[in-house]
Amino acid sequence: MQPVNTRTPALKTSASLHAFSRLLGPLLVGFALFAQTPALAQTSDLVDRTALRVCADPANMPFSSKEQTGYENKLAGLLGEKLGLPVTYTWFPQATGFVRRTLRLRKCDVIMGFAQGHELVQNTNHYFRSTYVLLHRFDSDLKGVENLDDPRLAGKKIGVIAGTPPATVMALNGLMGDAKPFHLVVDRRVKSPAEDIVTEIADGTLDAGVLWGPMGGYYAKQNETAITVVPLTQETKGPRMSYRITMGLRPLEPDWKHQLNDFIKNNQAEIDKILVDFGVPLLDENDQLIKR
Repeated sequence: MQPVNTRTPALKTSASLHAFSRLLGPLLVGFALFAQTPALAQTSDLVDRTALRVCADPANMPFSSKEQTGYENKLAGLLGEKLGLPVTYTWFPQATGFVRRTLRLRKCDVIMGFAQGHELVQNTNHYFRSTYVLLHRFDSDLKGVENLDDPRLAGKKIGVIAGTPPATVMALNGLMGDAKPFHLVVDRRVKSPAEDIVTEIADGTLDAGVLWGPMGGYYAKQNETAITVVPLTQETKGPRMSYRITMGLRPLEPDWKHQLNDFIKNNQAEIDKILVDFGVPLLDENDQLIKR
């Protein structure tokens, strides 16, 4: 899920990304029924206690896929392992109505990736922070550029996904005249704007691109051409570029929230390793890149 400008960030907002996405994007959880045991009390909020029920987009890499190759799939697998439960999925596209038609209908019990503060869900504690990134070829003359008001970006053809925070920042810096906007909402079963941006940077069609960090980092890592990924943490105008990512669940489920928070606290190192393996740029609370 990736954050968008028209609503509170949700790296996986219901209209975007699980990017975030997402961004972003970020999904859902249930539990084993052990009558008259402490485990039952711990999972008393859940509809199903026999499985970890996850709702996810079936074609939204690097977040999730029906083949369970996304990092949110890997996180769900880790969560299921720690809970001693099998993971099951309800698949639904990350688009308008995603939360309403999955989590709110109790078809699932958690969304694995959601930006902190979104009104559609109750958030857990965040399990990572990331930011939008600038991408360019390693041999580009843009080496050393660290923000979008750098004069070296003037006249460059920059790919950006419309409706995301960096599109606004680019407009404020007069960069949209030469930019190439890509659609935010597409059928990701057949098209990936983030992957297309990185491909066009690699083949020279674009001079640079700006993407939600988890998407840019992943596709840069997948590409055979050396792509530089620069976290945009020094912007001085426009919307914020860095976001905390949480898991999303229904309101009024405090026991479930506490259990998920315990999972995050007790397994942060393993969570970080999964994210780093996917090329996700991780930030600390001072916007410094965490190196693993």
